[in-house]
Amino acid sequence: MATLFLRNSPFPHIHRCLVSFPKSYPSFPSSTIRIRPLTSSKMGGSEITEEASESKEENVNVKKKIFVAGATGNTGKRVVEQLLSKGFSVKAGVRDLEKAKTSLPNDNPSLQIVQADVTEGSAKLAEAIGDDSDAVICATGFRPGWDLTAPWKVDNFGTVNLVEACRKLGVNRFILISSILVNGAAMGQLFNPAYIFLNVFGLTLVAKLQAEQYIRKSGINYTIVRPGGLRNDPPTGNVVMEPEDTLYEGTISRDQVAEVAVESLVHLESSFKVVEIVSRTDAPKRSYKDLFGSIRQG
Repeated sequence: MATLFLRNSPFPHIHRCLVSFPKSYPSFPSSTIRIRPLTSSKMGGSEITEEASESKEENVNVKKKIFVAGATGNTGKRVVEQLLSKGFSVKAGVRDLEKAKTSLPNDNPSLQIVQADVTEGSAKLAEAIGDDSDAVICATGFRPGWDLTAPWKVDNFGTVNLVEACRKLGVNRFILISSILVNGAAMGQLFNPAYIFLNVFGLTLVAKLQAEQYIRKSGINYTIVRPGGLRNDPPTGNVVMEPEDTLYEGTISRDQVAEVAVESLVHLESSFKVVEIVSRTDAPKRSYKDLFGSIRQG
């Protein structure tokens, strides 16, 4: 038996569910990132795109600023660390500024910490994100408790608030860290122990699925990352990436989840896609360009 740890995809602390898993079943591009005007009539702003080698336009060597919601969470802080290590400037949105002082680097000039609570509405979030952010990564997750409305406040309404804040500001790149099994009912996984467990606390996966649907209809360039059970230990295998509603078991290191979220910012192949990820020791190592390119747009 293997222990399935679930958090951002579902839970922080009450995240133990035993499921039997069968055995079957990254270099970063240059930090030179381009700003191109958005041509879509739905949204204004700019988008992050991968530099094409054949492009005749002049390179724009600017440090992009990424807003991370849930930056002190177990996955969120890894997202922040990887963004900084890859040359991005980061605006970390946190609810507890004191916790942030001990959870996040406090001596990095590329890191700005701001107070941001996704449950407080899109207007306040827009102020926190600011007009200097180029993309948003949502790594939030509610804290389990007796309040069965918490998943909806954070994983549903909170995500919707972030999307609306982006629309107000013209931020046209949104990365959501969700969870496998969010559409478990349609997959025939109603009796999967993980699906049952995660929905006991206020229908968490249903809340996440509805938030995903809102993002997909928003007109914003999105990548929805659905990881399997989350592990705190370092990676022990290679990333396996599948289309939506494919994976119903498996685990992955939070480090790899953060890496996939960050890599999605600079690979055009990740645009408008929902990807499900786990890691497997017997999986071949593939580039993220290849992984994202293997998934069809939703």
